[in-house]
Amino acid sequence: MRSKVITEYDELLNKVRHIHFIGIGGSGMCPLVDILRGDGKFITGSDVDDNSDTVKRLRSFGINVAIGQRAENIDGAELVVYSAAISKENPELRAAVESGIPTIERSVLLGAVCRRYSNAIAISGTHGKTTTTSMVTTILMVGQLDPTVVIGGKLALIDGYGRAGKSQNMVCEACEFVDTFLQITPAISVILNIDADHLDYFGTLDNIIASFRQFAGQTTGAVIANGDDGNTMKALNTTKAKIITFGLDSKNDYYAQNVCMERSGFWKFDLMHAGEKLTDIVLKVPGEHNVLNALAAAAASMYVGATADDVKKGLAMFSGASRRFEIHTVHNGITIADDYAHHPTEIEATLHACKEMDYKRVWAVFQPFTYTRTKTHMQEFANVLQIADRVAITDIMGARETDDLGIKSEDLQALIPNCFLGHSFEEVAEYVLANAEEGDLIITMGCGDIYKCAKLMKSKLEQL
Repeated sequence: MRSKVITEYDELLNKVRHIHFIGIGGSGMCPLVDILRGDGKFITGSDVDDNSDTVKRLRSFGINVAIGQRAENIDGAELVVYSAAISKENPELRAAVESGIPTIERSVLLGAVCRRYSNAIAISGTHGKTTTTSMVTTILMVGQLDPTVVIGGKLALIDGYGRAGKSQNMVCEACEFVDTFLQITPAISVILNIDADHLDYFGTLDNIIASFRQFAGQTTGAVIANGDDGNTMKALNTTKAKIITFGLDSKNDYYAQNVCMERSGFWKFDLMHAGEKLTDIVLKVPGEHNVLNALAAAAASMYVGATADDVKKGLAMFSGASRRFEIHTVHNGITIADDYAHHPTEIEATLHACKEMDYKRVWAVFQPFTYTRTKTHMQEFANVLQIADRVAITDIMGARETDDLGIKSEDLQALIPNCFLGHSFEEVAEYVLANAEEGDLIITMGCGDIYKCAKLMKSKLEQL
């Protein structure tokens, strides 16, 4: 039944010309707009923020973006795209349904777009998707392999979240949340790791592994998998696709040898394949976890035609995607950075990377995201945040959840010695900057809107 629906959407996408996007400025929508605009589709959309960078960028291409969502905005549309966050009572979505205009959820559209490319690489995993997708994009661009791209973060190299290429190469993030990646049937799938996350949806780690097993089973060519990760290999125990492994262990098809860290906090290693050294790699993003991301990127890129030299050059020029250890300012000897880390495993990797660098002290400024995740990982959050020298936290950002679990940021604060809790970004910024010293790194972390606190601290610091 599911494949029939997807086939119908594939055919529909080929027929329509005018496509309307509800929430066109969202990071998940923008790359699809870029791709379909490049394919000659006529695009319109609506959003709520007239001043966002993405809306300004879309308008620079001549796309009509209406602010506010009204039924008349969809006039003339042959297909209406919405995200899972859009309510069924949204006036544009309701008008489309009542008028008989076909509608398509964003993840289903991504699946249909991916099937247009014979070399579609879908990068999945609990951690590292945006970084690895950005690495692959950079390598393929260096190798002049002209990829079509869908990234969950902004990449400076392509000045956006995506691009439309003219080759059969495509690279996209494949997110496991609410099983959205099961809409994709890629030629090449990458599984970076599998960890316990989104338990409000999956319930158990075994259910997460089962979802990744289904994703791997939908791969038509090869699965590129973390051979050092037990959960990942467990997910592949029934797949019939070709399996290519990467990892630090030499048992893997692609592995790292002579791994070491430079004083700057960046890592270097020899890229090995089947006992042969292909090239030496020097990363420009901090953290040992990025060695694994780079190995995955190398394996995926070379599978679709990149050379070892392309891999070396691409990784040498990749300095990160937005909200992935993104430096906002260095002023009066204080560095302010921002990172998307929101799961204990990610926070641990990020803070270890920070501590490896030449900073006097590391400040972790963390915004818990959702009551469910905070409750599930409370002690783990407390443990990993203490890797930092100083910790400040904000109130929990509930996002899609309501506060019916009785969980407060005060509960997390109580588990962390000398932890500061601010109930507003203003309060957090004032406290941190009043106590920061020359040589310190202040890094905001979380997948909500904590980046606004980083920008606020940047503004205040530069006024001192």
